[in-house]
Amino acid sequence: MLSDADVPIEDISRPVRHKSTEVTETVYWHQIRPALLAGAEAMDDVFPLVDEGG
Repeated sequence: MLSDADVPIEDISRPVRHKSTEVTETVYWHQIRPALLAGAEAMDDVFPLVDEGG
């Protein structure tokens, strides 16, 4: 739920005492994945692919 509310992964990881965000990402991947995809889609909008072929 925190990930869905745009809370940074570091802020989710700390209170549950995970030593790294890797543990949080592994355990809660099903919750975090939609937020990561949304971020990737936003980056695609900001930096669209450029056809370098000419």
